[in-house]
Amino acid sequence: MKLLIIEDDQHLSDTIKETTQDMFHTQQAFDGEEGLFLAEQNIFDCIILDIMLPYLNGYEVLKKLRSQNITTPVIMLTAKDGIGDKIQGFKAGADDYLAKPFHREELLLRLEAIVRRSGGELKQNTLSFKELKLNIKNKTAQLGEETVKLNGKQFDLLEYLVNNKNIILTKEQIFDRIWGFESDTSTTVVEVYASNLRKTLKKFNYDQYIKTFRGLGYMLSDAGEQDE
Repeated sequence: MKLLIIEDDQHLSDTIKETTQDMFHTQQAFDGEEGLFLAEQNIFDCIILDIMLPYLNGYEVLKKLRSQNITTPVIMLTAKDGIGDKIQGFKAGADDYLAKPFHREELLLRLEAIVRRSGGELKQNTLSFKELKLNIKNKTAQLGEETVKLNGKQFDLLEYLVNNKNIILTKEQIFDRIWGFESDTSTTVVEVYASNLRKTLKKFNYDQYIKTFRGLGYMLSDAGEQDE
């Protein structure tokens, strides 16, 4: 799963990243504009958002995200703990609120709860699609008693598709999520990996569930070719 930390205090941001490294792959932003740009890609499972930020404050970032119908769960993080600040955060669309200073254990519990409410399976480290089982921690896949052999990026692609089944994911979203904004390669790599993933799943007749939307992206569909 993928976490975005928008916090201008680099030491605190690094501490949060280290604290959550067993739960998330983390990306960091250190001002409101950068954070908004990254969050707008809509590739994160959760966002930790500070309120007092350069350029755009946390309330502004969150309002802009929600106005674009980006529903990624957000935990507001701030030194302010007054009821007025909490109300303003919730009105802007926050899912939870954590005042500094906070305990490591409280942050982890709140993250786990927020992801669980949004439909993630963080605690179990497993995902499933029909008879296909993914172990997120070990990056292994099983269909019945048989192991599905996937390389690292193939597994990441399948995990992303399963997490967003019946939702069209653009090639740009997939690229940013799996290869990262700063990758030297191009989005054509997504087509290569999608093709290879289909070939791997064809043995199990699961390739039929990966739908291609030409010029747009891919979707893992509950309805396969045999159901259409």
